[in-house]
Amino acid sequence: MTESSTELLEKATILLQTGQPDTALPLAQRALEIAAENSPEALSAINRLGEIYIELGEIDAARNAFLKAVQIDPEGTIPESQGGGAEKFLWLAQLSEQGGMDSVSWYEKGVRTLRHTIQTLEQSNKPEDAAALDEKRRKLANALCAVVEIYMTDLSWEEDAESRCESLVTEALLVAPDSPECLQTLASVRISQLRIDEARAALSRSLELWKDLPPEDPKVPDFPARISLSRLLMEVEMELEALQVLERLILEDDQSVEAWYLGGWCLYLLSQKEPDTSATNAQSGENSEDKRHESMVASRAWLKQSLKLYDKIEYEDVRLKEHAVELVQELTEKLGGDDMDDDDDESDVFGFGGGEGDDDEWEDEIEGGSDEDEDNDHEMKDS
Repeated sequence: MTESSTELLEKATILLQTGQPDTALPLAQRALEIAAENSPEALSAINRLGEIYIELGEIDAARNAFLKAVQIDPEGTIPESQGGGAEKFLWLAQLSEQGGMDSVSWYEKGVRTLRHTIQTLEQSNKPEDAAALDEKRRKLANALCAVVEIYMTDLSWEEDAESRCESLVTEALLVAPDSPECLQTLASVRISQLRIDEARAALSRSLELWKDLPPEDPKVPDFPARISLSRLLMEVEMELEALQVLERLILEDDQSVEAWYLGGWCLYLLSQKEPDTSATNAQSGENSEDKRHESMVASRAWLKQSLKLYDKIEYEDVRLKEHAVELVQELTEKLGGDDMDDDDDESDVFGFGGGEGDDDEWEDEIEGGSDEDEDNDHEMKDS
């Protein structure tokens, strides 16, 4: 009963960070109630409430909380230690109902605040500020890339869209030259400019930065960023690299409808490529038609798994489902066998049964299937 606003907020923050937003909510609300109006404690509580509401899926409440924070700190000049900073602007950019220029204007406020913070940290030149400086540079680069994405989509009709994208992605790479996400954004810009070789080079650099790191390494991009990476790789016909990314995503989360769908689509694209008639391939003894068949078998399995999960978790991307169904029907016509009514549990087939060595069996399966698959591909059973 005698806890201060600061103490309540600290407890709410810990609960939020440990995945308990519903328990954190009343503590943050109480912290705001007892804090002095427009004080650092009140500003901190409002921002924390916004983050809690986001975790709870209450987007309107989150937006209102961050707007209240902006009223107290309209230019982001209040130090983060006192509840200020750029974060509220970045959230409002993402939560904007209007999108387009409204999102851009919020991002620009956040970018200005981050630039000022970075300049202050650089001038202090204190070793203890190094981690904070890296974090702020990363946030600035990500914010700049987010604005690029808006100019490539919602604002692509603007006369200066291309030049804005060029200058923004250039600054992002100057701020964070080893950021996989920035390199992906650069690749996206180059694809829109039909500079495909440069896009491939940027994507290769992005992939090299993290592909050999363990999943828990902070340098590994988050799941959505790697989903986007796989799409970009497929767009520039780097299907093998895309499949490597998607295989890893499935091993991390085998309930991702989009990852299964993209893997199936990627394998389908591989099956449609012209056979490799090079001397090297001939000497290796590989049969192009066999490889094509294996890719088609694996493609259908991935796509059918995506459709099973689609129904299971009530996924809402109708276009994804329609395309997956279309591909499965086409593959079934070419391969023969049943269409959508297999009784097998494909999660076991792909190595999610729980035994040792399952991962190796699963990786063999997604690369094309076994010899038995060629005779009974619609059943997809382990030999």
